[in-house]
Amino acid sequence: MHEAGMSTRPARRRRSVLYVPASNAKALGKLGSLNCDAAIIDLEDAVAPDAKIAARRSMVDFLKQRPSGGPEIVVRINAMTSEWGLDDLSAAREARPDGILLPKVETPRDILEINDTLDDDFAGPDMWLWAMVETPKALMNIGAIAELGRDPGARLACLVAGTNDLVKETGVRVTPDRRYLLPWLSQIVLAARAGNLDALDGVSNDFRDAETFRRECEDAAGMGFDGKTLIHPDQIGPANAAFASAESELAWARAVTAAFALPENARKGVITVDGRMTERLHLAQAEKLLAKAGEGSK
Repeated sequence: MHEAGMSTRPARRRRSVLYVPASNAKALGKLGSLNCDAAIIDLEDAVAPDAKIAARRSMVDFLKQRPSGGPEIVVRINAMTSEWGLDDLSAAREARPDGILLPKVETPRDILEINDTLDDDFAGPDMWLWAMVETPKALMNIGAIAELGRDPGARLACLVAGTNDLVKETGVRVTPDRRYLLPWLSQIVLAARAGNLDALDGVSNDFRDAETFRRECEDAAGMGFDGKTLIHPDQIGPANAAFASAESELAWARAVTAAFALPENARKGVITVDGRMTERLHLAQAEKLLAKAGEGSK
């Protein structure tokens, strides 16, 4: 794994993360006008087998002409066990997105092998890896996978719940309240926090059902997810609203950072803020919250 060029993983807003098929030139062209925090240019599920090669070229062309600013861009490649995976990875590295989303991750080795390939190809240290959690084996190994987030040389930045595949692989019953999925979703959040990673909830399939989507977003935010993956631009606004930090949380974060910034507190590990014991772990939490709200360093 790379060491000399290790990069500090920035805190990013990822409330709304929109899947966009790499084969849909019209949708790619609209990305700059959308208010999503991130977009996943999809070479995998959203692209038919006979369109894979053309979609890969479209992805590269889009990223080469990408304007400054705009949402974070991540490319989801095909599985490395498929006939397209290696070429997808090579093309993504050359196109330089902000990250690469790996499907069907089941063990830490799945991530480390991609990381080693990127290192061998001299990819920049700020090309992050995201991991889809979409199989029973991934859930069984989720703790070991997430632990890579503590290694700055492993590139891992985010876990993405693949709820549709989890349903398919397990045969679990789909209900409006997702009651049978909730334990697994909570497991993903817990692992992400242990590994200092972001975690994104899976998609809501019926984009016309605004009430179900709103409820899923609120439940996911309550579970601790950082955001939700989306399949339609109409879902961006509700997701941004559901995962926005409350003003009371931001006020607390500002107070904590201001208190620790005082000269008399420079060497203290524990101080009192608004009558409450506050440790430096709370300072780290506050700084991350402010960064994601656009008030700190990104």
